[in-house]
Amino acid sequence: MQQTIQLKLLPSEAADDTTLREYIARATARREEEITGYHLLKRSIDARGRQPYILLSIKAFIGEPFPEQAPVTISFPDVSKAHRQVLIIGAGPAGLFAALRLIENGIRPVLLERGKDVRARRRDLAALNKDGVINPESNYCFGEGGAGTYSDGKLYTRSNKRGDINRILHLLVQFGADTTILVDAHPHIGTNKLPQIIQAMRQQIVDSGGIFLFEKKVVDFILHDAIIRQVKTADGETFDGDAVILATGHSARDIFHLLHDKKILVQAKPFALGVRIEHPQQLIDTIQYRTPSPFLPPAAYSLVEQVDHRGVFSFCMCPGGIIAPAATAEGELVVNGWSPSRRNNPYANSGIVVSVEEKDMAAFRDKGPLAGLAFQQSVEQKAFTAGGGRFVAPAQRMADFVAGRTSPDLPSCSYLPGLHSVPLKQVLPRTIFEDLRGGFKAFGEKMKGYFTNEAVIVATESRTSSPVRIPRDPDSLCHPQVANLYPCGEGAGYAGGIVSAAMDGERVADRVSQATF
Repeated sequence: MQQTIQLKLLPSEAADDTTLREYIARATARREEEITGYHLLKRSIDARGRQPYILLSIKAFIGEPFPEQAPVTISFPDVSKAHRQVLIIGAGPAGLFAALRLIENGIRPVLLERGKDVRARRRDLAALNKDGVINPESNYCFGEGGAGTYSDGKLYTRSNKRGDINRILHLLVQFGADTTILVDAHPHIGTNKLPQIIQAMRQQIVDSGGIFLFEKKVVDFILHDAIIRQVKTADGETFDGDAVILATGHSARDIFHLLHDKKILVQAKPFALGVRIEHPQQLIDTIQYRTPSPFLPPAAYSLVEQVDHRGVFSFCMCPGGIIAPAATAEGELVVNGWSPSRRNNPYANSGIVVSVEEKDMAAFRDKGPLAGLAFQQSVEQKAFTAGGGRFVAPAQRMADFVAGRTSPDLPSCSYLPGLHSVPLKQVLPRTIFEDLRGGFKAFGEKMKGYFTNEAVIVATESRTSSPVRIPRDPDSLCHPQVANLYPCGEGAGYAGGIVSAAMDGERVADRVSQATF
């Protein structure tokens, strides 16, 4: 027989198979020798009390042969001679999963990626981190896998109405992710492991007859009768297909400008802007767990507060992580965070951001729907100047930030290009700065010890999401003005993170497959 049980164990107990089997036997009222095996269904941490516990959902097999869990695999047909061909612009999570789904549906995808493959991209990231030299087409945002390749690999999403989360997780396992992502409440792959998974996905697309092209920056759409007939790239090549899936990510500002210039409707969209804060990981572990244990992972946190009727919240929290330069152009400074799979760096970082309102962008009203884009860019330019160049970031100790003091020195930090002590009041818009001050005070009340001068604030975290939405029909998912243009993913304003972008890519691919042109 089989029985599903719930267990609440100490971390050391959950980590020991012998002890775990003892608890399974007790919970099922059976002898230990009757338990032939078990499948772990879900795992989470309850750290609300003085002692953290591991919560497990387990399917126990009692008195019957124990079946090993067979991996769920999806087969992909050969579409090299398919009658239909669809262009996908951007090879981030939305574009990659859209391509795989098109192949399942018997359609040949052609992926046009402005950046380089993962291996070549690494060299450009090294030049950015060590020498302060940026390649505007190959960086933390552009290149194979998009921003998702170096976005930490967090797979948690609340977007369960947008698609099948488990299907996305199983596909990631099929391409090389660890099976733990199928059971952990907050699954995580790690930036060190994502590149190999992305490469395996690309290989599957190519093996199935899809076309995958790098360094193909799209610069024009050639339209006739409200249909995109061809897509033109910077090297002068043109490509055609039945439809165009636009999955260019939140940082492809040139695409927003191209659409706007061609009178293709785009809209302003809410977004958030702020800073990235870094604490010693050991401090966060002590705050969150109270009783740290070698059997517990580095602790995370999630914080939100209303300050002056505006939301201040943590974003993309990275335990055991690293702060990285995520700009896409010279003269602009953007920071983001990521963690390796083991989350074993000595720092914990998180974006702390403030909701941006229309009044914040008053100086850019003449930009119309691109006002948020111009506002975002202006803050990034000010941060770059304040840092002194070469992507050195302006920074301030946390208590000094709130008190309005200049930090005479700065703590050690994971940000490789380096920090420069600057009063961030000079960098951030006044309302953003003031709301962050109020937010940090409130967070210090919620997490005793969080508010400390051991923490360093680094500016600026400005690309939490796209400030522009590319509209689409809620049923067909195509643009209301262009019959074969399908805005998709985070850059179009319909996703936030790897899993939600992947689900949106699949959803759009299914609509494209059903459409006739």
